[in-house]
Amino acid sequence: MNKDIAAGNFKQLKGKIKQQWGKLTDDEIDQIEGNTEILAGKLQERYGWERDEAERQVKDFSRRHGWQ
Repeated sequence: MNKDIAAGNFKQLKGKIKQQWGKLTDDEIDQIEGNTEILAGKLQERYGWERDEAERQVKDFSRRHGWQ
């Protein structure tokens, strides 16, 4: 998948991310740029979750929305 397609897919997911994790700011979501590891880190910071919980949440979200 080329970068343009990946970026377009992520733009579509931004709203869903905001719905799922409302504590994340728009700037934080922009910083993620499609990277699930960065998202897990942001969730840890905002929600105070352990790494395993943040990764589980991201994995479940990714599976539901076809995001890799």
